[in-house]
Amino acid sequence: MTEIRHVVFDIGKVLIHWDPEIPYRRLIPDEKERRRFLTEICTPAWNAEQDRGRAWAEAEDLLIADHPDQTEMIRAFRVNWPEMVPGHLQDSVATLEALLDAGWDVTALTNFAGDTFDVARQRFGFLDRFRGTTVSGRIGLIKPDRAIYDHHATTFDLDPGATLFFDDTMANVEGARAAGWHAELFRDADGLRADLRRYGVLPA
Repeated sequence: MTEIRHVVFDIGKVLIHWDPEIPYRRLIPDEKERRRFLTEICTPAWNAEQDRGRAWAEAEDLLIADHPDQTEMIRAFRVNWPEMVPGHLQDSVATLEALLDAGWDVTALTNFAGDTFDVARQRFGFLDRFRGTTVSGRIGLIKPDRAIYDHHATTFDLDPGATLFFDDTMANVEGARAAGWHAELFRDADGLRADLRRYGVLPA
């Protein structure tokens, strides 16, 4: 197996285990209505607006224009974003920090918009420990377009053939593989450690 020299994480659910339902259990108590909001209004297509370089507020305004009756809930999404992220970081973050402590070359991709990432960095100090981070909203490339992986490799001088990438979305994993990276689907902390051992990043 190719020697792995670089480890790349998508830092959405992979590291902070973001759960969009957490505040909405309180804000939208009815389960069916909550599910409708999260599937019909707060959709991946809306989240993708940040990948196009839009600030969070601008993406909100576009959504509110289509769903003016849901303005309060749409605004609540941003206001309550810190609440969606568990205060206790999961074992996968401890694993990441162990890689950093061991001197591994770790970088990150994120589909956060720039302003979202700035908020995340204020909340989670470990985000400043990466050698570098590509914020897709700042460069206008949308995953799983392979261009974002090529851009990341060029920006941080990575060898895709020696890079191991983790993402919680299979389309992104396939996009990274198409760009020549070793890529695995993030499932949970145990699966992450197993994959890292299999690639020789962690001791067997």
